[in-house]
Amino acid sequence: MIQTLYHVPEYNEELIYPAVCKFMKDLNIGKDMRPDLKVVIKPNMVMAKNPSFPATTHPLVIKAVIRWLNEHGVKNITIAESSGGLYNGEYMKNVYYVCGMKQLEPEAVLNQDFSARTVNCKEGFRNHSFHIITPILEADYVINICKLKTHAMTGYSGGIKNLFGTIPGLEKPQMHYRWPDIRDFSRMLLELAQTVSPQLTIIDAIDAMEGNGPTGGTSHPLYMLLAAKDLYTQDYFAAKLMGLDPMDIEMIKQAVEAGLARPDEMELSGDSVPDNLTPFQVPDTKKLDFASALPGFLQKPFVFFASRLFKSYPLLNRELCVGCGKCAESCPAHIIKIENKKASFRRKGCISCFCCQEMCPMKAISVKKAF
Repeated sequence: MIQTLYHVPEYNEELIYPAVCKFMKDLNIGKDMRPDLKVVIKPNMVMAKNPSFPATTHPLVIKAVIRWLNEHGVKNITIAESSGGLYNGEYMKNVYYVCGMKQLEPEAVLNQDFSARTVNCKEGFRNHSFHIITPILEADYVINICKLKTHAMTGYSGGIKNLFGTIPGLEKPQMHYRWPDIRDFSRMLLELAQTVSPQLTIIDAIDAMEGNGPTGGTSHPLYMLLAAKDLYTQDYFAAKLMGLDPMDIEMIKQAVEAGLARPDEMELSGDSVPDNLTPFQVPDTKKLDFASALPGFLQKPFVFFASRLFKSYPLLNRELCVGCGKCAESCPAHIIKIENKKASFRRKGCISCFCCQEMCPMKAISVKKAF
């Protein structure tokens, strides 16, 4: 498995494009290109955020990929994503605009087909089917371009997690509700990744996010682009670059155990890993996760007790709350209401998925322990 890494000091198309050309050559992507190829690029546009904030895939990375595709004869290119809110034309028009995607036209089309179809999964999967946005299913070639981030629920967000955006709109919170346990949710993400099966995954880590990601964290630039055909091993490698233990990330651990991620077979191409990398700050949910901090031999006896006594819950800062309703809209358990222009949380029924924290545009939601 070839993993490419190229240093890019800033978001400048003339610096990004040479790196894109190099990793496309390293991975021999040119042999797959043909004029009639229908390519769909799946970025991370979790919410409407300016690209100067490291929550979404930077449009200049996508622009450089589109430029390479055009120069290899590919003209049928669509940008398709289902963000964290509604999945319709009006909502996504704003997301495209704020995330800077309008500059990609007319070389690429911003998806306007907001339908989805049910796809059956492989035999043996816990998920028998997935409801996936239509452009992904109609693509000949899917390029998964994610943003490197820490994540309040999964601990890490990269190539695997980015494909959760192929589930339409508010069906994503329902997946959280169906699989509230991190082990089950991680297995679902892996089964979804195998179902979508992108041909190429690019990680935008020129600027990345640490702390309360995927939207409430802060900048931690790595000044690099990563690309690979094997997104599972790539996520293992990227987590290590962040100073995380990949085997502490449940979805990566499961990928290793299933033989999807094979870090021992990885061959690094391009630039070397810098010596001066600093560890990423972890989300508050992980800092307060008493159960996961227990020694291995104590985890099973105490997990039932500890996971309840020390369970993390969302905590609202009423002074920052503007009553926009994004938290209530994204809550799979439907325990949040807007009352007197402020969000109101009910602890009973909370599954600690932190979709509310993820979708709050004002960073008004933090993490609190029950005990």
